Amino acid sequence: MHPQPRTDRPDRHGAQKLQDRVVLITGGDSGIGRAVAVAAAKEGANIAFIYLNEHTDAQETRRLVDELERPCLSVAGDVGDESFCRSAVDQTVDRFGKIDVLINNAGEQHPQENPEDITSEQIERTFRTNIFAQFYMVKAALPHMKKGTSIVNIASITAYEGNPRLIDYSATKGAIVSFTRALSNAIVDRGIRVNAVAPGPIWTPLIPATFPADKVKEFGKDTPMKRPGQPDEVAAAVIFLACDDASYISGQTLHVNGGQVVNG
Repeated sequence: MHPQPRTDRPDRHGAQKLQDRVVLITGGDSGIGRAVAVAAAKEGANIAFIYLNEHTDAQETRRLVDELERPCLSVAGDVGDESFCRSAVDQTVDRFGKIDVLINNAGEQHPQENPEDITSEQIERTFRTNIFAQFYMVKAALPHMKKGTSIVNIASITAYEGNPRLIDYSATKGAIVSFTRALSNAIVDRGIRVNAVAPGPIWTPLIPATFPADKVKEFGKDTPMKRPGQPDEVAAAVIFLACDDASYISGQTLHVNGGQVVNG
């Protein structure tokens, strides 16, 4: 990718907001997930992240966390498989003894020009990765989460505006917003907070991998800020919701979208 996505800003220093807490991130090998791993490590967290099969990318995430002198566990597998999600949680607890923050970030998208071109196989795959996996991860992690812990789900501006070429993807992101609200109400009495972040156009490897070159060239220029966002800008919002700074916030969605005003 040219330019490379910005995972971190060297001038941004941690403040021990997640000191010795265990942060488990899905889709942590690149993009937003990698930026969250680095930001959480700067705040003193122990990092566990899940990735599908991008081993070289995962190695780079581990290297960045290692540079910050924080423990790091990486687990390869498909979060669309419930048994794998249970195994990944078990491996995290075996290594670190607990889970304090769950970041449901893994996602995929498959643009189609016409609704008729969206196959049943594509619909199932997109839903399995984007929303089924969040159910699976939450179900597996909750028994290991105590009062004061938190969950942050990554939604999208497409949940609010829709995207005519990403209909199934938009539908999953809308489901994530509703999932966040309902789950928050379901477990608030346990002292566990649940929130979401809805990014707008963010410059990640997912963009050139799924859109044609002419769309990539104009990516993000239609926002009020006239540019795409960077992964580290989303990570800052995730860390805020994950830590005690957001102790009175649950069931909410924080919009990181370059100034686009949306409802909800």
